[in-house]
Amino acid sequence: MTSLRVAAAQISTGPDPAANLTTATEAVRRAADAGATLVALPEATLAAFGTDLRAVAEPLDGPFATGLRKVAADRGVVVIAGLFEPADDGRVHNTLLATGPGVEASYRKIHLYDAFGSRESDLVAPGNELVTIEVDGVRVGLATCYDLRFAAQFTDLGRAGAELIVVPASWGAGPAKEEQWDLLTRARASDAQSWLLACDQAWTPPVGTDPLGIGRSALVDPLGHTRSHLAADPGLLVGEIDTDLPATVRARVPIL
Repeated sequence: MTSLRVAAAQISTGPDPAANLTTATEAVRRAADAGATLVALPEATLAAFGTDLRAVAEPLDGPFATGLRKVAADRGVVVIAGLFEPADDGRVHNTLLATGPGVEASYRKIHLYDAFGSRESDLVAPGNELVTIEVDGVRVGLATCYDLRFAAQFTDLGRAGAELIVVPASWGAGPAKEEQWDLLTRARASDAQSWLLACDQAWTPPVGTDPLGIGRSALVDPLGHTRSHLAADPGLLVGEIDTDLPATVRARVPIL
């Protein structure tokens, strides 16, 4: 068996990017100390929803992204984290930065959270491209939070060869939302026939309709079985994935 050690750092961020960078950096160091090669941080690691996103948005060469690059390089790990970058139309992009040894890429969230009373598209401009990266020979797809409700994106990532899909999130609380999160993370792993590492913001008391996190970060295998998960509080999920398993599953159940 070939394997890759991965981690989901379930943290809680606030409105201050500098403070959030400190929190994120400490979490990456803990994950690296636990032997992880790839470390996922949540959506909105730069600043929590409910913040003035236009005011805090930074380009991908700004201080927040530069700080993530530094800790990734220092500890020899690939870091995937959510931030906001300015968009050409005056809104921002909800962007995942993937950075580390041999990796430098970004994914702009395609499906925006215009649901349950929220209007993410008022402030966020959508992306339109699927993104995969390679980490230690493993093809890794990227997706963000509300993307989980769109099965075709994950099927397409599976067809693009993704053996692991990383899904940073800031999942909104509400009736049955925990059950929906659990269901969708399992279903999307099965759709892609890929490992899925979902990293949510730790549970935060709801404020209006802003999606602030429920926790429940999870590692799911290509058959939709949850191998490990966290509860609501901040924590670190570390797991070993069998990188041969997606090919085995795809050969036995050729849905892609």
